[in-house]
Amino acid sequence: MTSYFAQLTTEMNNPATASIDECDTREMLLLMNEEDQRVPLAVRQEIDAIVQAVDLLAHSLQNEGRMFYVGAGSSGRLGVLDASECPPTYGTDPDLVQAYIAGGDIALRTAVEGFEDDPESGARLIREKGIGAGDVVVGITASGSTPFVLGAIRQAKENGAATVGVVTNKNSRLSELCDICIAPVVGPEVISGSTRLKSGTAQKLVLNMLTTGVMIKLGKVYNNLMVDLKASNSKLYDRSIRIVREVTGVSWKQAAEALNKAGMHVKTAILMLEIGVDVGEAAELLERHKGRLKAAIRNGKGRLEAGNGNGEDGGSGDGAISKGE
Repeated sequence: MTSYFAQLTTEMNNPATASIDECDTREMLLLMNEEDQRVPLAVRQEIDAIVQAVDLLAHSLQNEGRMFYVGAGSSGRLGVLDASECPPTYGTDPDLVQAYIAGGDIALRTAVEGFEDDPESGARLIREKGIGAGDVVVGITASGSTPFVLGAIRQAKENGAATVGVVTNKNSRLSELCDICIAPVVGPEVISGSTRLKSGTAQKLVLNMLTTGVMIKLGKVYNNLMVDLKASNSKLYDRSIRIVREVTGVSWKQAAEALNKAGMHVKTAILMLEIGVDVGEAAELLERHKGRLKAAIRNGKGRLEAGNGNGEDGGSGDGAISKGE
């Protein structure tokens, strides 16, 4: 009888690398590079499924839902990596996008035996986190058969949550469970079964698309700028100033002054400069437009023009600043 794993393309032998152990270093690396070029093309084939997943996630997060990654080993680590970047990049609450790996945080550094083969551990995680209707659980597993992930997905569905699968094999067990399955088939690995290679790269590209697409749809991006970033270190402080300058065209000093008045909130600083309003008015505009900076600027400028047409001053607050200051 053929085992489930023997049928997976990621477990098959790659004829292109059959003699990689006899290659010199250059030949070895060129072979790896050639195989890696298959990955973005495989991901492209799954764009329609990724579109569905992004729209599902955006709808959930716009309506007080949460996003959860669950995975084991390399797949779990990639989920943690992606989720952990959302707060500094997009200013999200850490609870909005979460990630969990079989075996807990210690498994980020070392292999923890037994947990990935335990479906009850995955199910228990879903129950403990109170995951249910309105939330979305994204299961990541190259084989599509990791028991921890399958257990989590089954429990999530039972609790009423939506589910997305990210796998690198077709016709997987996970695909039979999930509402949406994203399955870029990257072919046999350079080293047979080493799914941290092409499979891991494909998973990373997909996760990039999921969170980036969702955050754009949530209004966290203006043009292609991360206007909701948190300036938690010197690099991000510098970037915040540069973003304000790029949008408004003001000097470094003016951008820094506006940011300080706005409590380091980039969107607020931009509105203050673009429209000439104070912090409170800028915050009110952002709230009215659900954090969407472009809509807030358009509305604010429209109000300003209407006010000027009536001989009124559009920016009424004492703390209002403008580009001309």
